Amino acid sequence: MLSLATPPLDRFDHLHRREWLRAGAIGLGGLTLPQLLTQQARAGSGKAKAKSVIVFGLMGGPAQHDTWDPKPDAPAEIRGPFGTIPSKTVGLRVGELMPETAKLTDRIAVLRAVVTNDNAHSSSGYQMLTGVPHQPLSQESATPRAPNNWPSLGAIVRYLRPAAGQLPSAVTLPEHIWNDGNFPWPGQDAGLLGRKHDPWLIHCDPADAKFKVAALAPPDEVPATRLSHRQGLLAQMDRMTANPATAPYDAGTRKAFELVSSGAARAAFDLDRESPRLRDRYGRSRFAQSCLLARRLVEAGVSLVQINWTRIPNLPNQGGWDTHAKHNDSAKQFLMPMMDRAYSALLTDLADRGLLDETLVIWFGEFGRTPKFNGNGGRDHWGHVFSLALAGGGVRGGTVYGASDKHAAYPTDGRVEPRDLIATVLHQLGFTPDAELRDAENRPFPASRGSVIRAIV
Repeated sequence: MLSLATPPLDRFDHLHRREWLRAGAIGLGGLTLPQLLTQQARAGSGKAKAKSVIVFGLMGGPAQHDTWDPKPDAPAEIRGPFGTIPSKTVGLRVGELMPETAKLTDRIAVLRAVVTNDNAHSSSGYQMLTGVPHQPLSQESATPRAPNNWPSLGAIVRYLRPAAGQLPSAVTLPEHIWNDGNFPWPGQDAGLLGRKHDPWLIHCDPADAKFKVAALAPPDEVPATRLSHRQGLLAQMDRMTANPATAPYDAGTRKAFELVSSGAARAAFDLDRESPRLRDRYGRSRFAQSCLLARRLVEAGVSLVQINWTRIPNLPNQGGWDTHAKHNDSAKQFLMPMMDRAYSALLTDLADRGLLDETLVIWFGEFGRTPKFNGNGGRDHWGHVFSLALAGGGVRGGTVYGASDKHAAYPTDGRVEPRDLIATVLHQLGFTPDAELRDAENRPFPASRGSVIRAIV
C-alpha cells in the first residue's frame, strides 16, 4: 500500500489519487530559467563527488557502545554483554552484532564524536535534520513552528537541485518521524523555504504483498485518452492566458500530469522488478524494503532519499531504537540483525551496480544512548557524544574521525556537530556549504553554518 503526502508545517496528511493534480499544482512548483540560473549561481560551481544521498535513518537513537564505538575495557555496566569483532579497516573493531557491516568498512568513514548536547528525540532530531540547534534544547514533542522552522537537508537539496525528471529531487519514506501521540518532529519539511520545497513524504509499506503505486496512476474514472485530452486543453489555455504570475502553478500542474502518465515514474516504485533473492538479501521488513526502494529512486534520478526506521508492533520498545528497557535483548534479537542486514545489502547492492561511488549513504540517528544502564536494563537518551557513519559518495573509506572518552560519554577529539554534517553533505553534492537560500519572503540565509569534515573527504 502506498500513499503520498506533501505535509504542511503542522501536520502530515495523505494524498489520494484524485488529489494529485491539485497537489502537484501547489507542491511541485516549477522554476523559470532565470530562477534556475540564479539558484545555480547562489549554490556555487564546486565539483560534485556525489550525485545522490541516502539517509539510512535509525530513528530512536542507536547505541554507540553496540555499533561504532564499543568500549571492551570498560566495566560491564558500561560496555554491556556484547564483544567486538575486527573489521576490514586495520585497527577498527566494531560491535559483534555487525558481522556483515564489518566486511565493508573500507568504504565507510566513521564519526565517533558527534554532539548535539540535546537529550530529546524531537529537538535533537531537529538539529540533526537541519543543522540548527532547537530553541530550547531538550524539548520533547516539539512542534514544527517558528523559530524552529529551519529547512531539512532534503528541502535544502530540493531547493538547490530542482528535479530534472518526473520525480522530485527529495523523498522521505516510508513514513514521517513522530513521537507518541503522532507528534511529528520539527525539521522534516521546508520550513522557511516554503511548502513547494518540502521533500515528498511517501507513506508506504514496500514489504506488503499488495504494495503498488496506485497513487501514481490516473483515477479509474479518467482513462488515458481522457487524461490526454485534458493535457491538450490545458496546453491551449496556457497559450491563450499566459501569465508570469501563475507560472509556478502551471508548472506544477504540468508536473502532476507527467507523473500520472509517466511509466518511468511508476517503474521506479515497482519492486516486483527486483529478484526475490535480492529482496531477501535486504530482508523483508518495511524498513529493509524501503532501503531497496531508495536504491531504485536514486537510480531514477532522485537526489536525496531519507529512510526512517518505523515502529514494529508487538516487539519490546515498539520495535524501535529507543531502548529504555531490555536494551540488550532488543539489540540482539532484532534491531542489530535487521540493521546489519539491510545496511550491508544497500552498500553492496549500490557497489555492484556501480552506484556507490556517486551515492553518499549516511548511517544516521538523532543521538546515542547513555553509558550506564538504567534500572529496567535499558539505555536512555544521550546527545553528548554518539557515532555516525558515511559511505560512498566520494567519502574516504576506512577512516575513523573523532574519539570519545573511555565510557563513550563525552568527546575527547574530533568533535562534530550536525551543522558540520550538513556542510559536508552539501560539499559532496557540489554546493558551497553556505550556499544562499531565500525564504518565502525572499530573505537570504545560508544553507549551513558548519564546516566540511575534511578528514573524511
